[in-house]
Amino acid sequence: MPADPALPTWLTRVGVFDLETTGVDVESDRVVTAHVGVLDANGREIAARDWLADPGILIPDGATAVHGITTEQARRAGRPVREVVAEVTAALRSLLDQGVPIVAYNASYDFSLLAHECVRHGIPPLVSPSPIIDPLVIDKAYDRYRRGKRTLEVVAAHYAVPLEGAHDASADAVAAGRVAQALARQFRLPQTLSELHTRQIGWARSQAESLTEYFISVGRLDPEDALDGTWPVRNS
Repeated sequence: MPADPALPTWLTRVGVFDLETTGVDVESDRVVTAHVGVLDANGREIAARDWLADPGILIPDGATAVHGITTEQARRAGRPVREVVAEVTAALRSLLDQGVPIVAYNASYDFSLLAHECVRHGIPPLVSPSPIIDPLVIDKAYDRYRRGKRTLEVVAAHYAVPLEGAHDASADAVAAGRVAQALARQFRLPQTLSELHTRQIGWARSQAESLTEYFISVGRLDPEDALDGTWPVRNS
C-alpha cells in the first residue's frame, strides 16, 4: 500500500519510544521495560529493540497490574538497570543524531524519568532532546474541546489506530507513532520538525497551566502549587 501523500515527509520515518516503570513519579520511580523502534511511512515497524530491566527496587503490585512484570520476573530475567538505561539512551541519541524524530506519548514523562535514571546511574542524559513528537500534546492542541479521557488507548481508538496489548512498551510505542501519523493526516501541522517541536513546548506549557487552574478549582491542588509544563524534559 503506498504511503498517504498527505503525510509530511518528516513523518515517513520516525522513531518510537516507550517505558513501563515502577510507578508514576519521574524522580523516584525506575525503568522496568523499554522499547525503541522505527516506523516507515505506512506505520510498519522496520527496526525494534526491547529491554527488560531489574530496577533494583520492588515493583509495586499496582505497577505489575498495569504492565504485568513482577519483581521476581524482573530479578530473574531482567538485566541490570544501569545497562538498560545506558543502552536505551544511546539508541535514542543515535536516532536524534541522524535527524530522526522520536514519537513518545506524554513524552515529558518518559524522557524525564529516563533523565533521572541517567543521573542516578552516572550516565550522560539526553539534554533538550529534539525533535520530539508528542501525540498527546498535539491532540490536545488541535482538538482542545473534545470530551473524555486522553489516554493512549482512548486516543488511539479515536483515530482508528489499533492498540493490542496496551501498557506493553512495544505496543504502546508503535501505537503512539501511528497516532502521530494519523494526526498529521487529519490536521495541518507545522511544515517543519523544528517548528512543530517549538510549538509543542508552548502547547505543553499552556496545557499544564490550564490543568493547574482546573485542579485548583476542584481542590486537587493547593493554590500555590502548579503542574510542571516544561517539555519534553521536566525541570523537576
